[in-house]
Amino acid sequence: MSIGKSPEDDHPTEDTGPAGAPADDGPTIGRVLQQARIEAGLTVDEVSAATRVRIPIIHAIEQDDFSRCGGDVYARGHIRTLARAVRVDPAPLLERYATEYGGRPAPTPAAPLFEAERIRPERRRPNWTAAMVAAIVAVIGFVGFTAFNGGDDGAGSPTAGGSTPAASKPAAKPSTGASRPADPKPDPSDSAIAAAPQDKVTVKVSAPDGRSWISVKDQNGRTLFDGPLEQGDAKSFEDKQRIDLVLGNAGAIDLAVNGKAVEDDFQPGQVERLTYTKGDPAAG
Repeated sequence: MSIGKSPEDDHPTEDTGPAGAPADDGPTIGRVLQQARIEAGLTVDEVSAATRVRIPIIHAIEQDDFSRCGGDVYARGHIRTLARAVRVDPAPLLERYATEYGGRPAPTPAAPLFEAERIRPERRRPNWTAAMVAAIVAVIGFVGFTAFNGGDDGAGSPTAGGSTPAASKPAAKPSTGASRPADPKPDPSDSAIAAAPQDKVTVKVSAPDGRSWISVKDQNGRTLFDGPLEQGDAKSFEDKQRIDLVLGNAGAIDLAVNGKAVEDDFQPGQVERLTYTKGDPAAG
């Protein structure tokens, strides 16, 4: 905080409000946030340091200018963050924003949420188990087949004739032939299954196509991250059982779960809530 600077120094000389904002409908959103900040004895610099919202954006919001927020999703997030920082209930401010600026988020359909959070993780687990059992059975069968053929070759060599040592040499050739079953390559899906983590869930969230607000929690509901992910940034999260995600701008996000890229058709500005557990996603 600058020497000699007080919360009142950030108070504008005249409360004009944004163009087109109602002047006779009580204090505006920006005016409420600004007055609460001053009453809390906080400067804009201090609020910015506590919330990680940039100083020019705070100044713009206090003047009811939301054009610098980057869209409705981020404007609502900034309003909620600033309101909590100055100890103001954000709900009325968000309702007013929705009424005056048309920023109410579109409701997420119930069916996709249910499928993402419940159906997909439960249906995928048996696939991993069946694949692992199939791989183990294949390995055991291969080892048994190799051992059986090797025993037959060793037993047949004495019957070839014990008259000369040369007669036993052809018996050594089948030993090279016995290694032929090792030539077939293992199925790529078996390798991918064996490489997948079995004791935890890891999620990597990257934003190659734009900025997004994300929230990440572990199995106990503890917040691992809650804030903006700038374009080009990436973060990884890990838990023993489950990772819960909320993506504010899902169309800008790429996900990798347990080392595998997750294919999706999320749209820009779409809000998505997802849950991943050990073994996700399904092979292929």
